[in-house]
Amino acid sequence: MTTFASGTDTLTRDALTVLQPGFTGTTAPDWLLRRLGEGLASVGLFGRNIASPDQLAALTAQLRAERDDVLVAIDEEGGDVTRLEVRTGSSFPGNHALGAVDDVALTEAVALELGRRLAACGVNLNWAPSADVNSNPSNPVIGVRSFGADTGLVARHTAAYVTGLQAAGVAACTKHFPGHGDTAVDSHHALPRIDADLSVLQARELAPFRAAIAAGSRAVMSAHILVPALDPDRPATLSRRILTGLLREELGYEGLIVTDGMEMQAIAGTYGIERGSVLAIAAGADAICVGGGLADDDTVRRLRDALVAAVRAGDLAEERLADAANRVRALAEWTAAAAALSRSHTNGSNGSNASNGSGPKTVTVGASSAGGPARSDNTSDVGLVAARRALTVTRSGAFPPLTEAPYVAALTPVANIAVGDETPWGVAAELARLLPGTETGSFTGEDAGSSALAAAGSRPVVAVVRDEHRHPWMAAALDTLLAARPDSVVVEMGVPQSAPRGALHIATHGAARVCGQAAAEVIAGE
Repeated sequence: MTTFASGTDTLTRDALTVLQPGFTGTTAPDWLLRRLGEGLASVGLFGRNIASPDQLAALTAQLRAERDDVLVAIDEEGGDVTRLEVRTGSSFPGNHALGAVDDVALTEAVALELGRRLAACGVNLNWAPSADVNSNPSNPVIGVRSFGADTGLVARHTAAYVTGLQAAGVAACTKHFPGHGDTAVDSHHALPRIDADLSVLQARELAPFRAAIAAGSRAVMSAHILVPALDPDRPATLSRRILTGLLREELGYEGLIVTDGMEMQAIAGTYGIERGSVLAIAAGADAICVGGGLADDDTVRRLRDALVAAVRAGDLAEERLADAANRVRALAEWTAAAAALSRSHTNGSNGSNASNGSGPKTVTVGASSAGGPARSDNTSDVGLVAARRALTVTRSGAFPPLTEAPYVAALTPVANIAVGDETPWGVAAELARLLPGTETGSFTGEDAGSSALAAAGSRPVVAVVRDEHRHPWMAAALDTLLAARPDSVVVEMGVPQSAPRGALHIATHGAARVCGQAAAEVIAGE
């Protein structure tokens, strides 16, 4: 059992307990271990903390040597947002690809396998899945992180994902409540506003969260968005009307409420992280996520002291802080029990299904839109299975597979902060494996098309885009490329909102490594 450092009073321990901070490096710094001994109950991991599965397992063991019931959280959505495979690209397609297949058993199996890999590394809380309905095609931060634009589809796949992930003993944290899909602003940079009326919000945004709650999601993450129909004054993360009145009382949710990153400008740039954290706990949040950008002991100390000072000044009820801390501890208890149950199911597994925690031994894949044959793959390959099934392939005529090494022109937009720019994407690496001699280049801006043509020379051209519909320069570059080389292949790795074009058009519905592999197989006729 964890023994707390002497001299740490109950109020200070509770203030530390509700924090979910990050840190830098691949081993736990001394300050973090000291805070765990004083009452800190959660740690958030990011790509900068992970070098390999073995290293991650050693890191989480280091944390548990200091506090055995610590919640180790991660932002691992699969697809474009990966921390486990930040330097290689994910072995699992993201939500949009799973929504494109629309097979809830497959979604559950993908989440189960992802959860198993997290659990094997000692991670027990995943800030996923995204339950946002991507109703605004111009959304700069959700996009392929959403299962789709159809509310019913998003709801059923959110529930399946929660079920699969938690069957592995990893708590799901469904996000971004009450729904971040109908925004045109990224809350990392500013405060988005959703002006939908209440009836639309009830029917569209809230339905997937109701499904997640019904599926038993152990945590829900709030969004830094202003929704005037719900609260005209405060963003959701700081709104008692939304977190307590709507989520707790109306929807009946009893699990942990986690904030999105408090250093995001939607909060930090308007309220500041100290005041924002106090307001969030007062509104009904139970855990303060911080550490994506601010990842040091000073941040932990500032937030701890702000919470303690708010209680002593009468600005935050001590009972509310204690309740929040108790919910954190309750989730820690659940993860310990769920992990033990998952291990017992795995050890005694005899091919039962994902919903009871053991998972299927094989996943049978029907003929995909790529026209490939049905095949059966091991559960560990379920991500590639899903990526193959998610492809939408459009041919303008008879297109023979490439046999000559092509030039891959990546029309590269600026990555949003949630995705990051460290993770490779595209099809070049996989095409180089299948067609040795493949070369690639990255192009951006008004001269992207002509520059790509010059670089390609006479070689076959494969143009890779990401959300063509959101980037006029990208659409113009494709115009230039296809006017000169109508035989080009176009691979859309974002939301396929624009009409297919090119001799061969492949929509992967995401930029995970396995999505690139699946597209490369079609291009090369594998």
